[in-house]
Amino acid sequence: MTVQPLPLIAGNWKMNGLVADGLALASALGDRMRAASPAPCTMVLCPPATLLGAVAGVLEGSGVLLGGQDCHSEEAGAYTGSVSTGMLADVGCKFVIVGHSERRRDFDETDEMVAAKAAAALSRGLTPIICVGETLDQREAGQAIAVVEQQVKQSVPAGGSGVVVAYEPVWAIGTGRTASTDDVAEIHGAIRGVLGEAAIPILYGGSANPGNAAELLATPEVGGLLVGGASLDAESFWQVATAG
Repeated sequence: MTVQPLPLIAGNWKMNGLVADGLALASALGDRMRAASPAPCTMVLCPPATLLGAVAGVLEGSGVLLGGQDCHSEEAGAYTGSVSTGMLADVGCKFVIVGHSERRRDFDETDEMVAAKAAAALSRGLTPIICVGETLDQREAGQAIAVVEQQVKQSVPAGGSGVVVAYEPVWAIGTGRTASTDDVAEIHGAIRGVLGEAAIPILYGGSANPGNAAELLATPEVGGLLVGGASLDAESFWQVATAG
């Protein structure tokens, strides 16, 4: 009998939260995970870099894992404002998001840059959550599958082992719009076709919330969720985390 892995539920807090907010949110989720038996999911929290150290302390012993929201591809140097994978590992991170659509859009990150960041993460023992996804114009032009397949091929380091891929349709991020389960199944199937290896989880990201989490997690090839807005409220995020 094959044992199915727990869904991976990652909360991306984005540029939200001061110390008091972050500690309260992390503490509430850590307490719920400590009390849960068995654990409902593999939970990862990705707060802003300013909160990583404080949140790491609160989460200790809870089973909740820590992740960064971005990293630099270089280990050290004159890169003002950047955070290296070594710094993330040093503060207790196990995961790091790379290639989020907001980074691609606002900072002109290319697939090659994302692949370099992912490789740097792997070299430090971090699991990169590599984001891919099409814009509304690309979807309406019938290019969604081709765009996402190309992003996966160019953003995932050679070999692909040890990574997570997150499909986040750009038009659904923070808009309240969610891709239909048929759309999700189609794109996730195409991603699996590129990746091949069944051990690589494929997350869905794009306005995932308590109302749609169960349906999304039941969709073929959806191994978890990358959650934005709903991860900023402990009750909402817990409902998502326990929906599988």
